[in-house]
Amino acid sequence: MKRVLVTGGTVRLGLAMVECLRARGWDVVTSSHRPYSGADFMADFTKSGAAEKLFSRVGHIDALVNNAGLFGEAEGLRAVNYDSPRRLIELMSASGGAVVNILDASHGEGEYYVLKAKLAAYTVDAAKLYAPKLRVNGVAPGAVFAPEGAHVKAGRNLVGRPKAEDVASAVAFLLENGSVTGTIIPVDGGSHIA
Repeated sequence: MKRVLVTGGTVRLGLAMVECLRARGWDVVTSSHRPYSGADFMADFTKSGAAEKLFSRVGHIDALVNNAGLFGEAEGLRAVNYDSPRRLIELMSASGGAVVNILDASHGEGEYYVLKAKLAAYTVDAAKLYAPKLRVNGVAPGAVFAPEGAHVKAGRNLVGRPKAEDVASAVAFLLENGSVTGTIIPVDGGSHIA
């Protein structure tokens, strides 16, 4: 059984990914910055060295889903949304496997969107850099649901608003298909072309 780490895997999209991957036979371990979240491991990516600490505690994994994220004007946006996913990919490169970065199909203003765009660019760069040992892909969800306390207007969707299960199945596809790397799948109901 293959083992996957889903960061931020205890709520919302992360939880949907965990449930989908478990149903497909993956041994899933999760991390969260929230105490008492039910996560297998605590990881506060706003703290220096958190990625290395988590990686050493988790042990061998075959795959990684970089889902943990901060939205809005929260302190630590860069550390959580860019630096830690990048560092976890670098750590995964030694053993190989598959990585899926959770990005954002929206193109709003502010640091959050700039960092998600940087992570998208790094996704493609890392796929080239670490091939053939490590496959690196991304899923860019549209407005499935807004983060707690945020009010985000969804863009125009051609085929309807995406569901959490749609995002989760795209993640599973990218983890399981050994011929795909350097690809970012928008799961946004077609809003990227609307």
